[in-house]
Amino acid sequence: MNKRVFLDNAATTPIAPEIIELISDMMKTHFANPSSIHSYGRESKIIVESARKTIANLLNTSPGSIFFTSGGTEADNMAIKCAIHDHKITHAITSKLSHHAVLYPLEDLASDGKIKLSYIDIDENGTICLSHLKKLLKNNERTFVSIMHANNEIGTIQPLKEIGDICKEYNAIFHSDTVQTMAHFKFDMRELNVDFMAASAHKFHGPKGIGFVYISEDIQIKPLLRGGGQERNMRAGTENIYGIAAMAKAMEMAYENLEEETIYIKGLKKYMIDKLKSEIDDVQFYGKCTDLEDSLYTVLSCNFPEKDNSEMLMFNLDIKGVACSGGSACSSGSSKGSHVLTEIVPNSMRPGVRFSFSKYNTKEDIDFTIKKLKELFG
Repeated sequence: MNKRVFLDNAATTPIAPEIIELISDMMKTHFANPSSIHSYGRESKIIVESARKTIANLLNTSPGSIFFTSGGTEADNMAIKCAIHDHKITHAITSKLSHHAVLYPLEDLASDGKIKLSYIDIDENGTICLSHLKKLLKNNERTFVSIMHANNEIGTIQPLKEIGDICKEYNAIFHSDTVQTMAHFKFDMRELNVDFMAASAHKFHGPKGIGFVYISEDIQIKPLLRGGGQERNMRAGTENIYGIAAMAKAMEMAYENLEEETIYIKGLKKYMIDKLKSEIDDVQFYGKCTDLEDSLYTVLSCNFPEKDNSEMLMFNLDIKGVACSGGSACSSGSSKGSHVLTEIVPNSMRPGVRFSFSKYNTKEDIDFTIKKLKELFG
């Protein structure tokens, strides 16, 4: 089989072998519904609550603040729709760089006339303007603020603590999509004024279809999904016990080895930056993604000179064995292009690529990718 490399870890990560083994073993022994009161059910319930406690301990919060969902998208929608409805919020603030799981539900609420939606100013790197946030909060009714911790396309990190402190000052509800940073950065919820956070297991070597929403004990909402009384009446639906246990284990493994793996992945990122600069003419980087200390260390977002077949770059890299993500601010045909890049570099036709790394990547993967890029741009 021809060699292939996977550099699309911001989209999803390979499931860790230990997690696959855990899921496989559990499926053989634990199949009962956690809501059942018999011994089989109670055993499943113990697994769910043990996982909740593990995650809560890792975030320095109480287990009562962790609610399991199907992933980050559900967690974001739950926070946005329920908080705005239940707290009678009429104004919301977000960034135009937000993930569509945040933008679309907020835009829907705005188009339905339920909220006024304001977009916070950003600089050329995608960093939000804190003074503009204060101005928007000061001049409006109680507000729902949604700012993602790290952008999934260009890796820009927002100052979570500062935003939370400002929101608390103005009695705003603060939600952050932390899907890209959960289990990649440390969080101490006793120190952060964040009301909602979203997470998804498949971003840190767990399975797909499972995530959680953190909800501050200071915030009360009604459930988004109605039905059974699961998740303490906060999220109906039979719990995905295999996914829940696997997510807790994957998160535990990530934090046990966080420092070592962070250093390793930053090393890969720096190696690729240096290789791109030295071997590919006119490569350019988005935002602050070349700053190893002030960007999402798993993401390297760049663009290349425009050529006749620029729109085929992702296809050509895939054919050559390199899996990554890409796009440009403007694309012809049916593609709308990247909404993030459109805000950062409007009217650019240069093909953009997002390379994203995990602990399973190697320098040999980088060398292979550079070789294939040179074949396309040499």
